[in-house]
Amino acid sequence: MTSFDSSQRVLHGWDPEDPEKWDSRIAQQTLWISTVTLFLGFATWYLVSAIAPHLNNIGFDLTLTQLYWLTSVPGLTAGLLRLVWMFLPPILGTRKMVTMSALLFIIPMVGWGLAVRNPETPYGWLLALAFMTGLGGGVYSGFMPSTAYFFPKSKAGTALGLQAGLGNLGMSAIQLVAPWLLSISLFGIGALAPQQNTTTGESVNIHNIAFFFIPWVIVMAIVAWIFLKDVPVTANFRQQIDIFRNKNTWLLTLVFVMTFGSLAGISAQLALLMRNSFDASAEKFILWVFMFPLVGALTRAAWGPLCDKFGGAIWTFTSGIGLIITAAISAVAISRGAESVTLFFFVMLVFSFFAGMGNAGATKQMPMILPPRQAGGVMGWTGAIASFGPFFVGVFLSTTSPSAFFWYLIVYYIIVTAIVWYFYARPKAPFPG
Repeated sequence: MTSFDSSQRVLHGWDPEDPEKWDSRIAQQTLWISTVTLFLGFATWYLVSAIAPHLNNIGFDLTLTQLYWLTSVPGLTAGLLRLVWMFLPPILGTRKMVTMSALLFIIPMVGWGLAVRNPETPYGWLLALAFMTGLGGGVYSGFMPSTAYFFPKSKAGTALGLQAGLGNLGMSAIQLVAPWLLSISLFGIGALAPQQNTTTGESVNIHNIAFFFIPWVIVMAIVAWIFLKDVPVTANFRQQIDIFRNKNTWLLTLVFVMTFGSLAGISAQLALLMRNSFDASAEKFILWVFMFPLVGALTRAAWGPLCDKFGGAIWTFTSGIGLIITAAISAVAISRGAESVTLFFFVMLVFSFFAGMGNAGATKQMPMILPPRQAGGVMGWTGAIASFGPFFVGVFLSTTSPSAFFWYLIVYYIIVTAIVWYFYARPKAPFPG
């Protein structure tokens, strides 16, 4: 029997490391409710990446740079808001934080659904709406530390890998369903007049992409409010920022930028990158770009048990080697133009596999290397910085050649992989985990 009252909203006496003070049912319930909500958050975050490639086909007149900025801005917001959400678990508790987050997703979804119906919508308003969608990525830095409170270290790799990996599926889900949603009436909103594709003459329902997830968000907000509980972990602001005195915070930030930052950044820009680099030869692959975040997300979820068994560091190091090799092949392929579009696409899927592996490895390392009170904060901080990935990838691609972009990545990957080997993965490393 546990020594706390599991019927209460606040689980006083909760201790995952003590079987007498831990309830796996409550932990699993928290994991799945927050993971489904995080999935919807990531779908919100990548809403613009699913809509932007279609805007000029329905009467908008946006330049390539403007489109890159639209798909980049959500990454900026996600990073900024993760710096806020990382402090919320001890302040709001899991129940209020997850419920509030879900309800906030509705704002950008409604905004985009209405904005795309008018090609005269000002670009400044589109940027503002893109900024709002970043909220869906920002909540990650509250959800992950909050879930970590509910699991013992021996199970944290699997639990957090599942949450991050399945939550990341929202990135691919929005890109997967977008082409299907364009052609159907949905929830009765087919009464809204469809837009006209100026290229093909077909009727399309771009607003469906934005409206589709709203009912599910409302359901999950209600479920979270009814079923989630809080663990009384408290920490004031000064106590939380002591993570910055631990050098592992900074080293793991570099690692998470290499893994999750790469996955998130390229996921947001891949459709535009291929369309602008390979022209018409890329069109047959545009419908399949959802596979890139899908592969990374599934790998991240699947690698959790392996990280629990072998430790996270060895997989993070292996990820770095894989990213270096696949980025080099991608750089060569994209410089050769249309003849290498098939090679580029499939190598990018392998790239995503290694990024997902590294995500799982780095997530496992944090609770193993850091004290419990700091581990949650470091998860929030590293996730915040890495979520700037879509913003910086978009900025780089709008100012340099795609081939040069990949060579810059390679230099960064070499440096970070060397850091992982020296501090975490080698025999007698100072911080094995």
